[in-house]
Amino acid sequence: MKRIALVQMRSSEDKQENLNRSIEFIAESAAKGANLACFPEFQMAFSPRSQSAAQLAGVAETVRGNFISKLAAAAKKNKIGVVATIYEKSGRPQRVHDTAVMISPAGKVSSVYRKLHLYNALGFKESAKLVRGKTIVKPVRTNAGSVGLLICYDLRFPELSRILTVKGAEMLVAPSAWVAGEMKEEHWQTMIKARAIENGSYVVAPDQVGNIYCGRSMAVDPFGMVLVDMGPREGVEVVEINKSRVQQVRKSLPLLKNRRTDVYRLSY
Repeated sequence: MKRIALVQMRSSEDKQENLNRSIEFIAESAAKGANLACFPEFQMAFSPRSQSAAQLAGVAETVRGNFISKLAAAAKKNKIGVVATIYEKSGRPQRVHDTAVMISPAGKVSSVYRKLHLYNALGFKESAKLVRGKTIVKPVRTNAGSVGLLICYDLRFPELSRILTVKGAEMLVAPSAWVAGEMKEEHWQTMIKARAIENGSYVVAPDQVGNIYCGRSMAVDPFGMVLVDMGPREGVEVVEINKSRVQQVRKSLPLLKNRRTDVYRLSY
């Protein structure tokens, strides 16, 4: 049995403030016995619509920059794994990557995933500030199991979750900043449950709360049971997961085994 912490936070526009609070959340997660602390998308800073692409690029850092380095030091100090998110410099002057970073309990970066699907929908255009990633990153072995990374809008594209599962993921972690709006919370709940059920995987989805975001950070087990729904409150919630539950569900509901790969197959 392993313990996963979901951090539901309201990031401000102040990067240093968000870093300081993140370090506190890591310590709190460890104190609650978590093996892995999972942060939401845009952990580094909230980017309002009024902020220009150039201004956001000025906030961005590399994976080896101060933000991740300080989080890695906190992970090592507290002996806990961390899934963090940053605006990452892309090499383009006015575009940044929306990046999730896996940090081991030893303080080492073990995976870097750049969001593939940008939220150009429902009145938003992330591509005005962000540049999409180009690579699906294979799942990483952690002390909480094999973890596949995706980010927010990626949840609406089942191909990515399926590829990560076929490549060995037992848990999908989806840092998110889900914008509130008509039917949005219903979509959020439905998508998370669907990705869990169709893959027989845990789905852990920490979300931003406040500003323009709906909160409702969730963790769902491989059979679709909701383990936690944090509603509108900011803070840390810890859930227990069991690798044998994945094996049990995939045996009794063998969706992966019953796929007709003789008729269709993933092109990846």
